[in-house]
Amino acid sequence: MTLSIIIPCRNAARTIDETLQALAAQTWPGAWEVIVADNGSTDDLAKVVARHIPRMPGLRLIDASGRRGASYARNVGVRAATGEGILFCDADDVPAPGWAVSMEAALRVHGFVASRLEFEKLNSQAVRSARGCTQVTGLQQFRFLPYPHAGSGTLGITRALHDAVAGFDETIPICEDIDYCMRVQQKGVRLEFVPDAVLHCRLRASKKGVYAQASQYAEYEVYLYKKYGAGYLWEWWRWRKYGQAWRALLGRMLELLRTPEGKTMLAWRLGRLMGLLKGSVRFGAPPVMVE
Repeated sequence: MTLSIIIPCRNAARTIDETLQALAAQTWPGAWEVIVADNGSTDDLAKVVARHIPRMPGLRLIDASGRRGASYARNVGVRAATGEGILFCDADDVPAPGWAVSMEAALRVHGFVASRLEFEKLNSQAVRSARGCTQVTGLQQFRFLPYPHAGSGTLGITRALHDAVAGFDETIPICEDIDYCMRVQQKGVRLEFVPDAVLHCRLRASKKGVYAQASQYAEYEVYLYKKYGAGYLWEWWRWRKYGQAWRALLGRMLELLRTPEGKTMLAWRLGRLMGLLKGSVRFGAPPVMVE
């Protein structure tokens, strides 16, 4: 199977060098290409990518700035791709040796696959402890959604199946990967976990970044519950659990403020609770507790 690896990015010059180095080191006997879909960068992304072209003849940088968003960049990247199989990789993550081979082998059998995440290489202990580590031993699963899911940068899919669902929904700015996983599996194709395909994942480390990401994720988890779980605003037991989460967090606030790890955890949990409230107001569905 010929492969196209799609890297959506915007202002990723600081991290994509490591990503491309790891891809260049992959041992791959077949035909493949790497497409960097630039979503309107203003940094030195083009220069960094150009440095890798001598080592990676199949590397291309394409303009994906017509609309802001990773979903748009991924879809533009796929439209420019020539491979039968599509692998997505984020510009701040690092594929481990053997990643491409394992993903392609699984993709030939299953059609829709996800790699295993590893968090120690690129993240401090404080960040790992505060955020938790998902998709390490299996796929992610929310009880309020019908199917398991995986992060967008870990997914592999056949070109035909991607086209069959019209790609990523470009109207969803956050949690679009979860929506994508739901729509693909509604076609009857199961998402398969590939433990031998390891991707080193980089988490946000700043308190501001952690808070913002947590808030955005939580807000759009409410949207997904409304879309796939038939959630209704008057499910009072969910509001009760939400209130209990606030009480638990406030009860631990002084304790969490004593350590860097605790402060990161506080930023994450506070961001989630605020995001759930915002999502409930915006989408007319109850907050959905996933942790």
